[in-house]
Amino acid sequence: MLLAVVLLLTSCTKLDFKPTDLILPEQAFRNISDINLGLIGVYAPMDYSTLSYSSIVSDEAIYPQENTVGNSDAFRWLYNGSNGSVTGLYYTNYQAIDRANRVLEAMDKLTFTGTDIALADRYRGELLALRAYLHFELLRAYASSYQTGALGVTYMEKSAIVYPARESFEAVIAKAKKDLIAAKALIPSTFTDKTRITKIAVAAIQARVALYEKNWVDADKYATEVINAVPLATKAQFPGIWIDANDNEVIWKLKRVSGDSRTGDFFFRQSGSYVLYAPSFKLIATFDQTNDIRYVPYIKFDNSRTGTRSKYLVNKYIGGTSSTPGLADVKQFRTGEMYLIRAEARAEGTGDAAEDINALRAARINGYVNETFANKTALINAIYDERYKELAFEGHRFFDLRRRNMQIERTPADVAATGSALILLPTKAQYALPIPATELSVNKNMVQNPNY
Repeated sequence: MLLAVVLLLTSCTKLDFKPTDLILPEQAFRNISDINLGLIGVYAPMDYSTLSYSSIVSDEAIYPQENTVGNSDAFRWLYNGSNGSVTGLYYTNYQAIDRANRVLEAMDKLTFTGTDIALADRYRGELLALRAYLHFELLRAYASSYQTGALGVTYMEKSAIVYPARESFEAVIAKAKKDLIAAKALIPSTFTDKTRITKIAVAAIQARVALYEKNWVDADKYATEVINAVPLATKAQFPGIWIDANDNEVIWKLKRVSGDSRTGDFFFRQSGSYVLYAPSFKLIATFDQTNDIRYVPYIKFDNSRTGTRSKYLVNKYIGGTSSTPGLADVKQFRTGEMYLIRAEARAEGTGDAAEDINALRAARINGYVNETFANKTALINAIYDERYKELAFEGHRFFDLRRRNMQIERTPADVAATGSALILLPTKAQYALPIPATELSVNKNMVQNPNY
C-alpha cells in the first residue's frame, strides 16, 4: 500500500511538468515584437478564395473545354459539404480567427510601456478588425440567407475547444459591428500601410457590412468617409492597379510575394498555358469594348488560341513579373465599390443615386454622357449592372445576387462545354454554400443549410 501511494504521488507530480512538445502562450508572446509576428500570422492564411468561388458559382466565369484538371462540380452547382472548392474558406477563416483570438488573449497578459503602448493599441485594432472581417466573409458565404432570423455562422471571440452552434445572421452582424467600432478607435489615422488594415479600411468594411445589413444610413455614411479620403483612380492610373504598378483607389490589399499562391493561376495556369476558368460571354457582352477602360485590364482576347482552347482569358490578375506571372496582389477594397455601395444606399433611401452611378461611369468610360433614371427600379438595375462590370472577379457577384434573392442565370454559350444547368433558383440548396461535412461530423451542435 505504501508503495502504491508513493507511485501515485510521483505520477501526480509529473502531471505538473510543462509540456516540451509545444510553445506555451507566455513563451510565444513576450513582447510587442512577438505580438506583431502573431498578427502577421492572422493575415497569412488569407488568400483569393472568395473571389475564386464567387466567380465560378455565379455567372462571371465559365468552365472551358480545355480545363481537364479543374473542379467542375462548383461550376455545375453539384457541390455539397464534401467539396473543398466551396468549403475551403470555412477552415481558412476560422484558422485565422483562432490565431487572432490567441494573440488578443496573450496581449491581455502583457504590460506595455513607452511607445509600445500606442503600437499595442494599433495591433489590437487590426486584430479586432480582422476578426470582424473574417467572420463577415464567412457569413456572406455560409449564411442560409441575408435576413433577420436566418442561420448565420459562429462568432468566435476566444480560442477554445467547444461545440458552438450557429448564430443568427443579425447576431453575427451585431458582433462584427462591435469589433469594428472598437478597432476604429484604436488605429491611428497616421497609419497608412495598405497591406494592413488602416482606419479608412475599417470604414470600408463597415460600409460593406451595412450594405448586407440593409442599414442604408450607415452604408451611406461609411462609404462617404472612404470616398472623401481615397479618390477614384484616373483613367490613366486605372490599368496600372491590376499589374501592381500603382495602388490608386486601393484601400486594402493582400500583398503577394514569391512563394505565395498566385492569384492569376486560378484562372490561367501559366505552367502548361491553359485556361481553368474564362470570363463568361454574358459578362463580356456587358462592356463597351471600345470606350470602357475596364475591358482590357479585365479581359484578354487571344486569337492565337485555337481549337478547343478559350480565346478569352481573365486578365485582371495576370500581374507579377516575368519570373512570377500571376502573382498579383488581391485587392480587398477599392473606392469603386464604395461609390456603388453609396449609390445603392441612396437608391433605397433618398433616391439620389444617379450622381454616384454617373460619376463612376464617367471615370471608367470615354465619352460617357450622364444618364437619367426613371425610378428606383431603374436605379437598382443600373447599380447591379455596374457592380457586375466594375467588381468582376473580385468576389461579389454570387453574393450580390443572393442579397436580392435573384436567380443565377447563365447563357447557353456559357455552359456548352459542361452541360451545366442554365439557372440556379434561390430555392435550391446550392444557392447557399454548404457547411463542411467534417464540421458537421465533429461538432454535435452544428446544422447544415436547408435542402442539402
